[in-house]
Amino acid sequence: MVPVTSASPNIVNPPENPGTSKAKKMKRRLCAIITSIVLLTGCANTSVLEGLEQVAGQVLSESSGSGLSVTEISQGLKEALTIGSQQVVGQLGRTDGFNNDPIAHIPLPNALKSARDVASKVGLAGGFDSLETRLNRAAELATPKAQALFLEAIQQMTLEDAKGILTGPDDSATQFFRGAMGSRLSAAMKPIVDDSLAQVGAVNMFNNLLTSYRRIPLAPPVEADLTQHVVDLGMDGIFHYIAVEEKAIRDNPVKRTSEILRRVFSS
Repeated sequence: MVPVTSASPNIVNPPENPGTSKAKKMKRRLCAIITSIVLLTGCANTSVLEGLEQVAGQVLSESSGSGLSVTEISQGLKEALTIGSQQVVGQLGRTDGFNNDPIAHIPLPNALKSARDVASKVGLAGGFDSLETRLNRAAELATPKAQALFLEAIQQMTLEDAKGILTGPDDSATQFFRGAMGSRLSAAMKPIVDDSLAQVGAVNMFNNLLTSYRRIPLAPPVEADLTQHVVDLGMDGIFHYIAVEEKAIRDNPVKRTSEILRRVFSS
């Protein structure tokens, strides 16, 4: 005789959350896959099973919880960085964008600061001050031209890259972007800055200053790479303000100007 069990009429199971149901279905599928792998390969090794279970857990966590896929998270991060870089280009890539900014302003290289101190004793400091302004003008001119490089680098962020960024610090996407792409961006920006330095007259002014400076008795020798100096400090300023924009998008719902930004940064 088959035993009969009775369920309590007073207990009503609540309707299952669609997201939970989907996660359970995926879990069952993954368990079936794991079982099939074990049966087909004969792998009963505990470490193998644990490794497969970790993979299953990772997939489940990515497809549930916030309801966002890794692809959507990556898309949101790329959009945040794109918006941030566009804002920064508008802010710094204009007259006095670098020159009057207390953080992004590019000073003379240290070697030229020392040379200015020596030159000031014979009334030549003004030329060095003018050169410093032109270094900032070159950065302001180069920044809009380099925007395409930033957008291209942002698009190279992979799904794997995006996994740990969303829940990281307020500038984690910017810092990852800089760490992963910084050296390539620097190399790509050098010819742009070279052209900008020539266009604003910084190269000619530098050469003329050195000619006058070397006439000063006992003046120490001066060596300075203006292009690399402007590239390095220009990128420092750009990345600083991209990080500011990233934090604003994370913190301020008004800054989330698209559906994907709202979904990613409110989850």
